[in-house]
Amino acid sequence: MKKPRKMKKILIANRGEIALRIMRTVKEMSLQAAVVYEKPDSESYPIRQADEAILIGDGPRKDYLDIDRIIWAARRCHADAVHPGYGFLSENPDLPEACERAGIVFIGPPAHVIRNLGDKVTARGIMEKADLPFIPGTANLPAGEAGIREAIAFAERVGYPVMLKASMGGGGRGIRKIVNETDLASQVPSARAEARSAFNNESVYVEKCIEAPRHVEIQILADGHGRIIHLGSRDCSIQRRHQKLLEIAPADLPGDVLDAMYAKAIEGARAAGYVNAGTVEFLVDSQTNAFWFMEMNTRLQVEHTVTEELTGVDIVRQQIKIAEGHALDIPEERVRLFGKAVQVRINAEDPKNNFLPEGGKRLEVYQSAGGPGVRLDGAVYQGYKIPTDYDSLMVKMTIRGYDWEQTIQRLKRALSGFLVVGPKTTIPFYLAICDEPDFVAGRFDTSYLDSHRDIFDYPDEEREVARLTRLIAEIHAKKGNPFAY
Repeated sequence: MKKPRKMKKILIANRGEIALRIMRTVKEMSLQAAVVYEKPDSESYPIRQADEAILIGDGPRKDYLDIDRIIWAARRCHADAVHPGYGFLSENPDLPEACERAGIVFIGPPAHVIRNLGDKVTARGIMEKADLPFIPGTANLPAGEAGIREAIAFAERVGYPVMLKASMGGGGRGIRKIVNETDLASQVPSARAEARSAFNNESVYVEKCIEAPRHVEIQILADGHGRIIHLGSRDCSIQRRHQKLLEIAPADLPGDVLDAMYAKAIEGARAAGYVNAGTVEFLVDSQTNAFWFMEMNTRLQVEHTVTEELTGVDIVRQQIKIAEGHALDIPEERVRLFGKAVQVRINAEDPKNNFLPEGGKRLEVYQSAGGPGVRLDGAVYQGYKIPTDYDSLMVKMTIRGYDWEQTIQRLKRALSGFLVVGPKTTIPFYLAICDEPDFVAGRFDTSYLDSHRDIFDYPDEEREVARLTRLIAEIHAKKGNPFAY
């Protein structure tokens, strides 16, 4: 057994709230935190908080994904390790390979594991051998007309609708619902082109569509000594365009169903040779609670905070310790999920306009919420300009209560405690959800937004306090009251 390697400095190869969140744990562990940044991010909060910030290019976006630049930055600051956070770079197996060549520790799973699980068809083969339940699906479709014929034949066997998916897709990208043969024949070529553009791999496959399922995921931790544990479940069913908006822990499922999912998640991770933090995702039939393996995410999830709040386990700390070579020291009896937690992603977006980003607008006033059971993970501040080149996430808010009723009450109170003047946000949208009867009763699945369009009818009126705050901001800016006579 190798002796654990003590790190001194970690390079965080990401931006925004996740860079800051990782940095906080790094500093708690008495390690140094370095970050990379592109020129459009020169005003970002993480570079103000880091021990060292390294400019890696003009951007936007491309330099954050440039592995050569990340390795260059790690060498320049003499980092022992690289933490990629989440996103495209974290799912690229070329990064851990480049780190290994450079003698730098990669905080995440091995390259071959990322590669195998990143290809949905290869992952399916691994999980089938581990006896995980599966939705019927094809292998990667052959090129040209042969692929279209195979897709149509499969759909005729299992019935429409079916899902056409990019084999290397992720984060809700590269997924299309197909309702008939004509649609399938026309969509296969365009899906290939989209996959090639987005993932540099045009492989696609077809899967039976499960109508209105629940999306439930199991957080796992695996060390390099053969121990794998779970940290409970999360329900991520409320989504827009296959991307999660709101996450709840634990999932409201019978205990025997959750136990079966936990066991299958651990079996799947073991079959894949998994090491570090990961998430095994399942689709669950809303009526029968039957479940099927969907995919395994080989990185830290955006929604990891709800699990941390319920278990008291710092997942980033565990990632670092596993990467150093330590064995997991979390006893099984410690993993108890007390109460209920929910995370909402407060974005600078207009939900009524198909969640159109509000990039380019400045936060004239920004006052965040607080109080019991409230956790904020963000990287914005008053005066910050919402970037047009990056995602619109401002802050993740995680709420914990002793039961679902109190958690919703706290969520409403905390959402109402935000004061944001400048961009439109998702806050009033979430407030509307808090009053929706099915949500209050815990009844939701992946069709929730489509079947509850009335939640988009929330009032547009600006609160009086926001008007007053805007006036105060103008008084300070103009050194006088613009409405005084």
